Amino acid sequence: MFETVLVANRGEIAVRVIRTLREMGIRSVAVHSEADAGALHTRLADVAVPIGPAPAAQSYLSIERVLEAAARTGAQAIHPGYGFLSENVDFARACEEAGIVFIGPPVAAIEAMGDKIRAKQTVMAAGVPVVPGRTEPGMSDDDVVDAATAVGFPVLLKPSAGGGGKGMRVVRAARELPDAIAAARREARSSFGDDTLLVERYVGNSRHIEVQVLGDAHGNVIHLGERECSLQRRHQKVIEEAPSPLLDTAMRASMGRAAVEAARSVGYTGAGTVEFIVDADRPRDFFFLEMNTRLQVEHPVTELVTGMDLVEAQVRIAAGEPLALDQSDISLDGHAIEARLYAEDPARGFLPMAGTVLGLREPSGPGVRIDSSLAVGTVVGSDYDPMLAKVIAWAPDRETARARLVGALGHTAVLGVATNAAFLRALLTDPDVVAGKLDTGLIERRGEQLTRPEPPPHHVYAAAALALLIESEPADGSADRWDVPDGWRLGEPAWTVRRLQAAGGEPVVVRLRGRSTAAEVRVGDGEPVTARAFRDGDRLTATLDGLTASYFLVHEGGTVWLAADGHVTALREHERLSSSAGAAAADGAVTSPMPGTVTVVQAAVGDDVAAGTPLLVVEAMKMEHVLTAPVAGTVTELGVTAGQTVALDERVAVVTPSASAGEQQEN
Repeated sequence: MFETVLVANRGEIAVRVIRTLREMGIRSVAVHSEADAGALHTRLADVAVPIGPAPAAQSYLSIERVLEAAARTGAQAIHPGYGFLSENVDFARACEEAGIVFIGPPVAAIEAMGDKIRAKQTVMAAGVPVVPGRTEPGMSDDDVVDAATAVGFPVLLKPSAGGGGKGMRVVRAARELPDAIAAARREARSSFGDDTLLVERYVGNSRHIEVQVLGDAHGNVIHLGERECSLQRRHQKVIEEAPSPLLDTAMRASMGRAAVEAARSVGYTGAGTVEFIVDADRPRDFFFLEMNTRLQVEHPVTELVTGMDLVEAQVRIAAGEPLALDQSDISLDGHAIEARLYAEDPARGFLPMAGTVLGLREPSGPGVRIDSSLAVGTVVGSDYDPMLAKVIAWAPDRETARARLVGALGHTAVLGVATNAAFLRALLTDPDVVAGKLDTGLIERRGEQLTRPEPPPHHVYAAAALALLIESEPADGSADRWDVPDGWRLGEPAWTVRRLQAAGGEPVVVRLRGRSTAAEVRVGDGEPVTARAFRDGDRLTATLDGLTASYFLVHEGGTVWLAADGHVTALREHERLSSSAGAAAADGAVTSPMPGTVTVVQAAVGDDVAAGTPLLVVEAMKMEHVLTAPVAGTVTELGVTAGQTVALDERVAVVTPSASAGEQQEN
């Protein structure tokens, strides 16, 4: 067994791997970029080594620097996690040449399955059904157009390299192809260094089901059942569960056999996942999608229903040990569901968010697991993927597991960074999700219902105002009970007025009078109610009109962050937030919807543009967002260039409306 293993990754997966290495008695080495100095994975490892600047290409994707760190620390093996170098055949080959064990499949298997074109050809030869399409290597843009036309719309453009939905585009009409091809190639090149594309028939009413396989160097290959991963957005998984509510015993066995044959066809060793797409209307028809030659993000649900530690299995297989189990030993116990917690704003189209973690509450309890890299002080930037953590729940049956996960998410709060926690809870309570009627288009269809922002309830504004009142009171309680910051009037205490504003909303006036232990509060045009509040660190207990509630609260930089009832609200005091999309459109201003980097500028000052014309592209956390002209008119301001970083809501361009556009707006 290895004495020292280097973890060539960051975030929650690095933390996850390091914890298993510790349980196995193996010395762990973490690597980190300048942006991750002091991150949780560097603190948990036995040794941490800096490997370069924040951009992944100069740190986590640098084969030379990772291998230098391994040599410097005496690591005998490297665990790549997922993403970054985990499916990079050059990295696996370089480890082999350096005499370091790559904890993953052999180079030949990565080459065969890492290239989606070759992978489809390989499994077809093994008798595994594949999605119809065109998978020739080196297709030009014209070839892609011809292939899409031949397959028939809608089609799916997919990068041959990489995974995670990066670069994938659904194209529903021929006129959309040029822009979709350019964007898919650009994103694939940025994420994987390879812009080769393939074309597949788009299966609309589809379910995404994958099978976990394990193979050793002694010729043994088994599967550990399936995971349902149909709840996706932009081809990225959001909720995963095991087992699938769709499959019966016979289908599970059939799909498992196909997965094992796919793995055998390339001499696979280690942990891998064979992904299938299933027609929801004809569930016995399944097609090979791809094989991920690494650990999957959603591996915890398989661990919870099988009782296995997949990271430990990876390490033991890489050390040359045979599998301790055969297929007859594998049984599935209960049900597990996982939700991915992202730094993103669902109300803004799931755009990535950034910030510093000011307060953190993570769930616990029977059947609840969280894989996380978060800690108070963690800086969430725009350099990496926006996933922060995974919340997982297990129970003897699916409904109990689902209810536990909803409850666990209600006790998850990240203050300082916007997350999708409330969206995940709404999704898990959708009637079709409750019934197990899943497909890859469900989130898109339900988008407005699931992401519609709701204004914070009055009690949240009142709690924030009471917290600010407590901060303004003398710590020794020496002031008279009627003393308030704004003074007092003859006969009764004066009202203290605070203006609090949630993102995307109008300022709300909150009036208070009295001390926090015996006050009156009036929110907006509502009636005054009696109130009292006590604060103990980051916990606020407030009683309003006889009803008592607890809040997790942080006040930082003029913003009060509160968590209650499964929702996190940020309220800014005495400051108006940036204009809404409608207001921005009215005056022609274009603002960045997320912090990121300008990758493409498609317009110039003086250009006459129609409403909806692309002006520039902003990229953050490997996600592109095209900014378009809000009105027809002339570009009169363009303050950014390609390669420039921009902040959330930063103004990047102005389109001065034409006379005709102005008349239309007046009408």
